[in-house]
Amino acid sequence: MQGRRLATTDEVVAIVSPDAGDALARLEAWCTDRGLGLSTVDVGDDIEAIYDENRATLGVTLGGDGTFLEGIKTFAPRNVPMLGIDLGTLSFLARVDPSDMEAALDEAIRGRARVDSRQQLAIEAPGIDTTGINDVMIEHVPPESPIGRKVTTLDVTIDDEYVGEFEGTGLAVSTPTGSTGVSLSANGPLHYPANNYALQLIPLQTHALGVRPIVCSPTSEIHVRPDGETSLTVDGGRVHTVLDPTDDVLITGADTRAHIVRTSYGYGFFTAITKKLGWSIREDDAEPPAGFEALTEARPESMIERAQRIAVEAAHSAAEPLRELHGRVEDVTYKSDKSDLVTEADHQADRIITTVIANEFPTHAIVSEESEGRIAGGERASMRPAGDAVVPDEGDPMDELQHDTDSMTDEATTYTWVVDPLDGTGNFAHGNPNYAVSIALVADAEPILGVVHVPETDETFSAVAGKGAYVDGTPLGTTDRTRLDESMLLSGYDPDGSFLTQFYQQARGVRRLGCAALHLCYLASGSTDAIWEYDTYPWDVAAGIVIAREAGATITDDAGDPYPFELERDGRTPLLGSNGPLHERLLDHLGETTPVDD
Repeated sequence: MQGRRLATTDEVVAIVSPDAGDALARLEAWCTDRGLGLSTVDVGDDIEAIYDENRATLGVTLGGDGTFLEGIKTFAPRNVPMLGIDLGTLSFLARVDPSDMEAALDEAIRGRARVDSRQQLAIEAPGIDTTGINDVMIEHVPPESPIGRKVTTLDVTIDDEYVGEFEGTGLAVSTPTGSTGVSLSANGPLHYPANNYALQLIPLQTHALGVRPIVCSPTSEIHVRPDGETSLTVDGGRVHTVLDPTDDVLITGADTRAHIVRTSYGYGFFTAITKKLGWSIREDDAEPPAGFEALTEARPESMIERAQRIAVEAAHSAAEPLRELHGRVEDVTYKSDKSDLVTEADHQADRIITTVIANEFPTHAIVSEESEGRIAGGERASMRPAGDAVVPDEGDPMDELQHDTDSMTDEATTYTWVVDPLDGTGNFAHGNPNYAVSIALVADAEPILGVVHVPETDETFSAVAGKGAYVDGTPLGTTDRTRLDESMLLSGYDPDGSFLTQFYQQARGVRRLGCAALHLCYLASGSTDAIWEYDTYPWDVAAGIVIAREAGATITDDAGDPYPFELERDGRTPLLGSNGPLHERLLDHLGETTPVDD
């Protein structure tokens, strides 16, 4: 999950421990000030009656690690990101100090926090079918007599391969999040938990000297079978049972992952284990050695570099609800053109992108297909209805960014973001994967930055004027074909079939994807030799034009004049794009087609 997506938060659902009185009162005040809804439940209570899946929700836990684990159990199945406020005395998982709560929450709803994905366990055993975020402990049952046998024997297989017989106190199967303390005490490995999905088996006080911890993938199926009565606990006893001899326990990675919000106000993993578990190779407040900071310190960003980074982050964030809703048409309405469907996915993706941009560039204007045209610079950032942009406070450390001075900082320049949150809506509504997120930055009347993200293939095309075009870091370039009969063409809307009729026999083939942004990107990548769009809207082509031009493409109108990019449409705006060598031949053939009256 992308942290930028949190910028559209509508609702906070808090799980509250009994001693959270002051922190809860402050959370209520914060939500009221930000125009957000707040619902609360006590630890152990269900949120079904208060949770609305149609509202962008942020989960919050007010308590220690026990409350945090209840939050995982509650929010992870609903794909709700969660922020833990540490009200406990020995908390290891909840890491935001109560004094930093408001600042951490502000950072989150500005879309500036990070969301870590955490692996969970799925456990099946007689009488148990559950998930856990930390660990499964399979241990001997303490004997009634103090001198009784305190050893258990466990047979283990992984993916049908017999691992062997573990004889000792027991076995811990954990995620990277869990069993850090157990692993330390058993001389096992520590896993850095963020976006780490491995599972590990840690033998506990084994009687065999050669036994070592085992690390395996989250898709591995781990079977454990005891030879006697054995205790099984999940996440410190939140689920518990006693296994009989030969009972089979299946442990694997759960399908759903937990999404943990991490802000600059929470302490890090190694600080946590130093403070809580006696990690002895550094002090609590230890700083890196002299000169070490220079190895990790990022150089200052120019304005255009920052704009490109934020556009990519916004596009990736918008792609998440698009993938979730792909193929499912929800709340469909019709626009003026009945072939152009608006789905719930349009609105979610548009809201994420425009809110992120307004947060980061409050003086820039935004033109979006789904926002009914132009949003004046600063307008969206000057208000705070639920889910809209937040005006950064004066002195916000997140805004103390160093930007170099270049042509992008000219105060006389008017900057406008041009957004199509879902280009290829018809494809999307019918389960076709050919759709994209398109974001461009226009300086005065010239597109200078383009980002096109393809959710279903996870490709990101991007370009900055004068700096080349790339897909996921790989440079792009058009083809060099000169023969029309060897060329593949892509056509957009062709109302009477004139383009298809004229070129089908002349070219190697004519295809139509139904997504103008993808047409331009495929021209840039060499997947097609030329494209034709009978009519265009600025949000459909703004980003793709930058990408195609930077890859070497020629972009004109149907008369061969430079393509007239305009934010305000005045009649039909056709577009012809090619690799360059083919352009004159394409224009000659276009001149032979019969124009369609508007």
